[in-house]
Amino acid sequence: MARVLVVCTGNVCRSPIAEGFLRRAFGAKLGANAPQVASAGTMGWTGSAADPGSVAAAAERGVDISGHRARELEPAEIAGSALILGMAIEHARAVVAEVPEVRSRTFTLKELVRLVESLPEVHEATPERRLAERLAAADRLRAHRFAGDPRDDGIMDPLGMRLDAFRAVATDLDGWCSRLAVGLFGRAEAPAASGTSRS
Repeated sequence: MARVLVVCTGNVCRSPIAEGFLRRAFGAKLGANAPQVASAGTMGWTGSAADPGSVAAAAERGVDISGHRARELEPAEIAGSALILGMAIEHARAVVAEVPEVRSRTFTLKELVRLVESLPEVHEATPERRLAERLAAADRLRAHRFAGDPRDDGIMDPLGMRLDAFRAVATDLDGWCSRLAVGLFGRAEAPAASGTSRS
């Protein structure tokens, strides 16, 4: 199964929220076929819980990250990931500096959303094949000087701020993660499990 890795600095604020929202968004699209999602930090505070502000803000939007524990970014995990998403440009650059061969599948979250939303719709046979094709196409588009907004490629770091700042980040991430799931895997939702109904 494909693996998506989300990266920030300490792995206690932004990336745990994004991990939770991406897991939910991918699961809604693909069910049991959804990619695995993990997160780590370039200076991960290994073993630390997510910031209480992150936990509270994510919970208000229906995602529980209370069990999260921070991890430091490892080269083997980078190399084994189908997609690496930096919360800001410095995180994407740190990943590529560590493992240069993953450049073509490393993006900031906002950068990748803008890229895939500019691509024509495709329908690959499997989620893994579709993910690989969409990322390759996004990288080709990026190489041709895609007109994104490099001044707005990062998610604000709320560390040390009031709860309202964490809420703003969670709102931002919820929207971008939902858009990414649609851009990568289309608008169709996963079918309901057998024997259950959907409201």
